[in-house]
Amino acid sequence: MKEAIRTGILAPTFDLPGVDGKNHTLTEILGGRRAAVILFWCNHCPYVSSYEERIKKMAQRYASKGVAFVLINSDSEAAHPEDSMDNMKKRAAAAGYLFPYLRDKDATVALAYEADTIPEAFVVDATGAVRYAGKIDDCWQSERRVKRQPLRDALEDVLHDRDVAVKTAAPVGCAIKREA
Repeated sequence: MKEAIRTGILAPTFDLPGVDGKNHTLTEILGGRRAAVILFWCNHCPYVSSYEERIKKMAQRYASKGVAFVLINSDSEAAHPEDSMDNMKKRAAAAGYLFPYLRDKDATVALAYEADTIPEAFVVDATGAVRYAGKIDDCWQSERRVKRQPLRDALEDVLHDRDVAVKTAAPVGCAIKREA
């Protein structure tokens, strides 16, 4: 039943520090855009590494269509020191992120979204409603082998004012480690 409550509700708001030294809010991220993709992310997960270039390309492709992307790292830096803010700054610079990368140190935002996997994607429409929750596509290992892209399909549905056909798709990745 957990998945059923994650779509159709207003997205939990947040105010989190970014690698750019500024705090970012959901209101600011949406800021007149047609949609936002919120991705729970981190530095250490092999699934994230596999998806990094795909997400950068997707963000670039959808920017002109009024879609913002934001990455949120809710993983414990005690469990994974590479997920500290300093290491996030290094990762964002090295990877050339052109979107906010935010730190949710106490995982309150992940809990509010009921996110427990990295990467896990949420599509939020212009009204602030969660329209999709789940995985990016069906093959984290290889972009060439992807057959289904529920994140992209949900974005297209939102941008074309359609009901999202697939509202949830179980994410595949690493478990979010929360501070004890």
